[in-house]
Parts: sequence; C-alpha cells; structure tokens
Amino acid sequence: MQSLVNIHNTLQEQPLKSIRRELLNEINWDDRIIGIKGFRGVGKTTFLIEIVKERFLNDKTCLYVNLNNFYFTKRKIVSFADEFYKTGGKTLLLDQIHKYPDWASELRICHDSFPELKIIFSASPVLRVLEGNNELKDIAKIYHLEGLSFREYINYQSGLNFRRYTLQEIIDNHGEIARQIIQEVKPLAYFNDYLKDGYYPYFLENKGFYNETLLKHINLALEIDVTYLNQIDLQYLPKLRKLLQIVASQAPFSPNVSKISSDVQTSRATIMNYLRYMKNARIINMLFSNGNEDDIKKPDLVYLHNTNLMYAIDPANINNKILRQTFFYNQVGYQHQIKSSGKADFKVNDQFHFNIGGKYTLPAEDGYFAGADMIEVGSGNVIPLWLFGFLY
Repeated sequence: MQSLVNIHNTLQEQPLKSIRRELLNEINWDDRIIGIKGFRGVGKTTFLIEIVKERFLNDKTCLYVNLNNFYFTKRKIVSFADEFYKTGGKTLLLDQIHKYPDWASELRICHDSFPELKIIFSASPVLRVLEGNNELKDIAKIYHLEGLSFREYINYQSGLNFRRYTLQEIIDNHGEIARQIIQEVKPLAYFNDYLKDGYYPYFLENKGFYNETLLKHINLALEIDVTYLNQIDLQYLPKLRKLLQIVASQAPFSPNVSKISSDVQTSRATIMNYLRYMKNARIINMLFSNGNEDDIKKPDLVYLHNTNLMYAIDPANINNKILRQTFFYNQVGYQHQIKSSGKADFKVNDQFHFNIGGKYTLPAEDGYFAGADMIEVGSGNVIPLWLFGFLY
C-alpha cells in the first residue's frame, strides 16, 4: 500500500494545470458512494485529484488510487479498503473503476462493512452503475462530468469568474445578465474558438494536436467503452466506426435506418443499439418527440454530442446552422430535457420552444423563444445564443 500512498502524495504536491469545474459545487459530499462518469479525456482523473487538493490536501485519511495499477490484479478492492479503513482511512478515491472486475459487488461490501468510509470513483459514461444494478442502485449517487461549458472556457481564458445562471434566470432576465457580462468581456471573441477546440481540456496541454488527441479518444471510446463494456465483439468495431462516420457526415439528420443498416451491413435492430451505445458514450445526441422514453424508437434527429466532434470527425459537414444547433443542444441538454418541437427547433422541459440561428433569428410564434448568434444582447424573447453556455 505504501507505494500507492507515495503516488497519492506526489500527485497532490505537483502543480495541476486544470480548470475548476462547476460540478465540484454540485456534489452532495454527504453521500458515501459517489460516482463521476464522463467521456474519455474529459478530465475525470484531474477532477479526482482536484477533489483531493481542494477538500483533502495533506489529509492522511484520504487516498487516491488508479485501478489501472497492476497492484489490483492481485488484490481485491474490499481487502484494500479493509486495510485502509483499519489504519484510519475515511475517503477512498478509485479512478477508472470500470477497469476492475466485480466492482459493483465489492463497492456494496465496502459500503456495508465500513460505515464511516466514503468512496468516490470515476467510470466510463457507458458503465451501468445504477441501471439494473441491484448492488448499488439504492446507495450510489452518480454525476456526469461534461466537457467545459462556454462559461468555464471564458473564465479560464479571461481570468475572470462569471457565475452560472439557471435557465429560468436567462429567460426572465437575459438582457441585464448579458449587459453585465459584456461590460467585462466580449463573449463573441471567444465563441468560435470554443466551438472548434474548447469543449475538452486538451487545449491546456497542446492545442496544436487538439484534433489528433480528440480522435484518439473517440477511437478508444468505440474500442473499449462501446464495444468492451457492452460486450460487443471487436470484429464489429469497423461497423461502429462506419456508422459514426455516416452520422458525422450528415448530422443533424433523420436516420433512414433501413438504408444505414444496408450501408453498414448489419440489422436495423443493431443500428438502433449502436446509436444508443454511442449516445451513452457521449458521442452523439438523439432528439425524440417524446423525450428519452422513446429510446427504442427511431429518433427524429441525430446530432453529434458537441461541436468539437464535428471539427474532428468530419469538418466538411460544418455550417453555421449546424454549429449553433449542436451548441444549444449540448449546453442546454446537460441539465434539461430537450425534445423535438413541431414549430421550432427544440422544446425544453416541455415548456420552452426555441428556434436557433443567426442574428436575425426570431421566435417561431408568440410565446416562443429564439437563440440568436452574433448578438451581444437580446431583447424580448430573442436571447443571445452564447448566453446558453452559462448554464453550468
């Protein structure tokens, strides 16, 4: 165990080039089993180390370990946690728990056997932690670490510290909010860079290789998160890659499942399963008229999950309309339900209908809203598109 303690001490002492994430303020730290799920490279490991630095710096009752360490090929989590607990340990951070077999049952044993032990773990977004998992569904609290919001990106690039706003605050008071923000910064000066390479924190290390890094993580997500964790044989990986290329070259589009199944050379049911797996992996978004309860049906539209994926996978299929709609879906959809709307582009929380477009975009009808790009301040029901990046 001492070697793992040494690694923990080294990590907490080293300077960490990171962006403080809003999720740190949203976690209920009283929960004993806390899971952090997120796309590859989104910053889960950095987030766990940030937790150590912010809440447990130099606290010997806290320990971070990466389950990818070969040490855990010969020792069970339960045995390790037992020794840690008996020597005064109180908080155990387990990185990449999906790399460890029997993780669910052992987390349950730890919860029941060590009543004063808190476990915080990171996992692939595909991992079924609560869904159909009787071991953890009543005791674990799961959070999703998304990519950077536009607000978090601006805060880092400008050195300022803008707060987040609720959707209701933006709808009710967007004019005053926008005027306060533009007194300190010009959001549109950062917007296009964010759409291209600001969602994932790779730019902190080497912006010149941003797309190469993102493509590497997309491929790893398909090879491991989508195939391995969904028990898909690797021989079908080329079909997954082909499907993603089709999505990226046409998104947003209403999928012709029969044609896609013919192009990919697999069944219609398999295509629907693959789309669902990629949605869970945070690679695509699917828009339904009745929300996610229609997951087994064909979606009305399929989008890439965020604008950075568009530039990395198929930059030829990029125009302002697609960028704007993808940005809105990504930033608003993180914490709000988005459905298709009969008269507008999106329906949010079964209440607000939005058209998304350029500076002259207007609501589809009275009582509806518009998210307009290339304006600093809106008026009435026309809201600056960039402001929806301040929701988290």
